[in-house]
Amino acid sequence: MKLTQPFFRLAVRFDAARLSEEVASLPDGAWAKHPNGIEGNSALRLVSADGGENDEVFGLMQPTAYLRQCPYMRQALSSFGVVWSRARLMRLGPKSTVPEHADINYQWYYRVRMHIPIVTLPEVRFHCGGQSVHMAPGEAWIFDNWRLHHVENPTDKARIHLVADTSGSAEFWRFVGQSGNGGPAGSTLAYRPDVDAALLTERALPRPVMPPAEVELLVADFRGELVPRDTSVEARTQLGRYHGLLQGFCFDWRQLYALHGESPLGSREYRGVLDKLRAASRTLADGLVMRTNNIGAHTVLEGRLLQRLLQEHSPNR
Repeated sequence: MKLTQPFFRLAVRFDAARLSEEVASLPDGAWAKHPNGIEGNSALRLVSADGGENDEVFGLMQPTAYLRQCPYMRQALSSFGVVWSRARLMRLGPKSTVPEHADINYQWYYRVRMHIPIVTLPEVRFHCGGQSVHMAPGEAWIFDNWRLHHVENPTDKARIHLVADTSGSAEFWRFVGQSGNGGPAGSTLAYRPDVDAALLTERALPRPVMPPAEVELLVADFRGELVPRDTSVEARTQLGRYHGLLQGFCFDWRQLYALHGESPLGSREYRGVLDKLRAASRTLADGLVMRTNNIGAHTVLEGRLLQRLLQEHSPNR
């Protein structure tokens, strides 16, 4: 999700010692490799599709058996009053990094990622949008994951964060607006052994076909970021042609939706429009990038729109 600044430190604190105790109580075998296979990175699932050992982004999100063993983690997450998608413990090993990247896929258009550091050292640095911070134990941070970001752990100790994804409520975003990365960290939420906190979790089930209104929203946001790598006449002409391609796609998608709605009978035509856009984009997008993160236009189009539309319009899902 795009934010107005790279980082926000929220005005709340958590008992890092208690969180660390709960982490230590979990079995070593619960840690899994990072879903992208990044060396030195591992995760322990806390909220997942059906509460299982998976990294799915769609489905009925449920607490795993590990989170049910961690009452203070549940209290910490519940305290924000938001609906949570995936939640995990993310471990960055000694002398390891999270390589520079931006989160460009559909999942991240609507969601922001919260970090609650549990085990860390001052040398561990989180970089985003040209800024660098240390997220201290017990703090709560969100960041603009549309911007380029990376993490460095130069120490001999593993870093462990509680990481959870949400779209946030109106109250949550008011709270964010009152927070920042330089003000007081706020009061500490104490562990209450008498509280069995319940979480609000997503029921994220894909529709057979993405409605035209959402397609047009995503395309409009995408078009607003488009810039050519250079300022030549040819580059500006190419940019104009690419805008025309995207606008034409929106017209065609709306027409097909008017004709077929979400019926699987329209599968071949929907797929034909998508394949046509993909083929034309590979050529016309050459030299076009996103203004904020300098990632190639076609790469972002695949992640934010094309891949998601193809998955949604599968009658067997």
